[in-house]
Amino acid sequence: MRMINRWLLMALLLTPFAFAETEVTRVQIGDLIQVNLPGEDTLNQGFQVDKRGRINLPEIGTVYVAGYTEEQLSETLLTALGSVYRDLSSANIYIAEQQLLISVQGYVESPGEYTLPQNADIQTALHAAGGLRAGAQLDNMMIKRGKEKIPFNYKGFLDSGDESLLPSLQSLDSLFVPASPLVGNIEQQFDAAKQANAGDSADSRTAVKVFGEVNAPGSFSFKPGTNLVDVLMRAGGVTRYASVEQIRVISNNTPILVNLKHYLDSGDASHLPTLSEGTTIFVPKQEEEIKAGANIVYIMGEVASPGAYEGKRGASFMDILANAGGPTRFAESRQIRLIKANGKVIKFDLTAYTEGLTGHKPPPIAPGDAIFVPEKTDMNEKSWLKIAPDRAVSVIGEVVRPGRIEWSDEMDLMDLLAHVGGPTLRADTTKIEVVTSNGKLHTFNLDEFIIKGAPSYELPQISAGSIVRIHDLPQDPSDNKSQWVRQSSDASIYVFGQVNAPGRYRFTKQMHFLDILSAADGPTKDADIHNIRITHRDKSYSKVSKLNLSLYFETGDESLLPNVTMGDTIYIPEKDKIWLDRSKESTVRILGAVNKPGRYVFNDNMTILDIIAEAGGPSDNAYLEKISVVNLSCCQGQARTFDLIEFSKTANIYQLPVLRAGDTIYVPDRRDSLLEKARVGLEDILRLTTTIVLIGAL
Repeated sequence: MRMINRWLLMALLLTPFAFAETEVTRVQIGDLIQVNLPGEDTLNQGFQVDKRGRINLPEIGTVYVAGYTEEQLSETLLTALGSVYRDLSSANIYIAEQQLLISVQGYVESPGEYTLPQNADIQTALHAAGGLRAGAQLDNMMIKRGKEKIPFNYKGFLDSGDESLLPSLQSLDSLFVPASPLVGNIEQQFDAAKQANAGDSADSRTAVKVFGEVNAPGSFSFKPGTNLVDVLMRAGGVTRYASVEQIRVISNNTPILVNLKHYLDSGDASHLPTLSEGTTIFVPKQEEEIKAGANIVYIMGEVASPGAYEGKRGASFMDILANAGGPTRFAESRQIRLIKANGKVIKFDLTAYTEGLTGHKPPPIAPGDAIFVPEKTDMNEKSWLKIAPDRAVSVIGEVVRPGRIEWSDEMDLMDLLAHVGGPTLRADTTKIEVVTSNGKLHTFNLDEFIIKGAPSYELPQISAGSIVRIHDLPQDPSDNKSQWVRQSSDASIYVFGQVNAPGRYRFTKQMHFLDILSAADGPTKDADIHNIRITHRDKSYSKVSKLNLSLYFETGDESLLPNVTMGDTIYIPEKDKIWLDRSKESTVRILGAVNKPGRYVFNDNMTILDIIAEAGGPSDNAYLEKISVVNLSCCQGQARTFDLIEFSKTANIYQLPVLRAGDTIYVPDRRDSLLEKARVGLEDILRLTTTIVLIGAL
């Protein structure tokens, strides 16, 4: 009985709490509404409340439910179902699960809309969106709730774990994650380590900038209470080249020179400057100590490690050069200079020494001396300062790359020509001129040199200061006569007369008569190739050769062609001017009634018919029955008459008169014969008689 009373008393004490008004659950956007109606498969499921506060029921359509209590929800949906279903006695409607409909935007892996549990927070929403992307700005996130914007510092939450820094979520909230200013405008792979090395500040106005001799220069976010050592540590510390006694700090537009070594030696924080937002810190490089003294040797120029080296007793030139790392690939090892302490300069050819050539030994080295290794000459560098005149050879004329070339005694003319790219296509390689440093001129025939097998003893001697000139072959003499001055007369052949391109032509010993005639574009159509004259000027006496080129073409006899050489002249006369070139004893004259009377070249293969044809044939008034042939060559005063009409009827070649060089052929005019005169007189008498008779009749 006492036990029962005790329980009753406790129940009475708890009654005010048990019957206190509890918070009413209302439908919100994103909730899952469960509708159960036995026998209806399409309804026995959950329906999510959309952004407009509605659910979509099969066969019913959309029904607004947002903000309703469960009782109001049940009444509203039963009323809607009653329009389709009759028996709703077993229907059961309730809120199955309260959820949040959240939109996640910005720098996350999978931005979009997500349905989250009622108790979801910021981290849950970020996890649903696949997490943050590398480069997201953590200290400036934002919740958009209608027109309201709620910023929050997610980085502060990660640093402290204080959940009060994060705002709570409601349905239809938009979580926006911005990109850090360290991310560029172009989408690319974000390298967090590289960005961290450049600093962690996103605000250049308030950032502390550190550069110079630190391991990780960059812009760092300012934190109150930060001192110089803290910022240097965030920048990776100073390098071994840093001058910690000369650190420069600009704070509030005021430059300060800080000696960090004083603070490190004393630990007195008063030696550290006060930093503020936008401070600039520069750590300079420590200047090396200038080395000087009685045992120092200097090495400069194109070596791996130029500088001042201590020359110990017994150290040689090669020791100092090796300690400096040796010449670089840009070094001109043939022109090394040793500048002695007393000002004397000694030249040293390291390449020749390494090749074991005699007379090339390293010079002795002493304290205070300086070794200079010059830079190798660049072929594209036109500056004359690169090569001194006393060690250069000038190559001019028809070569690929004319210019001043550095000379070495190991080289010869062939090395020099190869170095400048060789002669061009228009180069005259038969007469290369070499002027030595002492003013002597040497002429060199490169073509003959190569044909002989390139004997080295025939090469002209070249030394530094020499000049090599290669002439160019003249152009077509018909185009530019001024080019002839570039060609010496003792290497030329002269071609005159009836050729298409008369002039001076380059000639070599390997060429012959037809080569020169071809170079002059051959004879013209008016050329008399039977009487070509060649004057040989290379003889100590006068000599003129004659050539019947037509006979050569008919027989192919090479012995008919004359031997020509440099300085000779070739003359080809014109056909119609043979009396100027041939004596009367070597021609045949044809006179009288022919179309082209004159003198014509005659040979034993020709007949009177050939000569008449050469003279253009008989004229219209020719008296062909009385052609006279006067033989003056063998039989003085002997003449013979030839009847061409009678010959044309029989074609008896034995009726042809014998014709020799020097003879004369006369074709009389029919009007000069007695018979023709008588016939003309008779015609006159008849014409007069006829006239008298006509007058008498009248």
